Amino acid sequence: MSTMQDLTITTIQTHLYWEDIDKNLEHFDFKIAEIVDPTDIIILPEMFSTGFTMKPEEIAELHEGKAFVWMQKKAREKQCAIVGSLSVKDDSNFYNRLYWVNSDGSYQYYDKRHLFRMGNEHLHYTAGKKKEIIEYKGWKICPLVCYDLRFPVWSRNTKANSYDILIYVANWPALRSFAWKQLLVARAIENQVYVVGVNRIGNDGKGIAHSGDSCCINPKGDMMMTTKANEDKTETITLSYSFLNEFRNVFPVMLDGDDFEIID
Repeated sequence: MSTMQDLTITTIQTHLYWEDIDKNLEHFDFKIAEIVDPTDIIILPEMFSTGFTMKPEEIAELHEGKAFVWMQKKAREKQCAIVGSLSVKDDSNFYNRLYWVNSDGSYQYYDKRHLFRMGNEHLHYTAGKKKEIIEYKGWKICPLVCYDLRFPVWSRNTKANSYDILIYVANWPALRSFAWKQLLVARAIENQVYVVGVNRIGNDGKGIAHSGDSCCINPKGDMMMTTKANEDKTETITLSYSFLNEFRNVFPVMLDGDDFEIID
């Protein structure tokens, strides 16, 4: 029996103010202040400070910019990790960059690999090259961004179980909410991990509706938590490491997984 501690995760499903960094940071100030009980990780949606903007030339902040510094402040205040993606300029390139920020100010980041061409994201942003596995309180966590969900090879776990939790932050349109819900379950089952999907609600500046449907799924594919569609709500759930470990030991499907290498 593992003695690994359980992990408490808080998800924030809410609307975003279109291309307005200050207003969004103020909004999330209130949302985070409402979190009373201790938590280990707070997860925000994709591009939580701007919405899914295709104007990075005008809107993007610099690497370690304003919203990132705000994340450091909130992580320190809440004594937890905070996760979310931002529109970022780094050197001459723009990235949809997910930051994982710890309470001591240290951080790791992941640049979105799969850019949503139907929204012309590939015309404005540069694709990331590698995954980032976060080691946090004994857990291994793989954070990804929205459209990455459609590409199972990119998220594929290994025979050695390279990660325990898969996180997707998103601005996933309501029109395709069925796909969002089905694919999240599939990622949990095929990788034998917990999956947490955090999506925004409301219409963006292009009139595209988002229904949220944020959720947490266990390694068997069972829904542990679902936030109602279109509801502005913060939810907290605890993930059991012993449940994960016991299921992997009893039903070790990853031992029969395929070895492969992703080549650009």
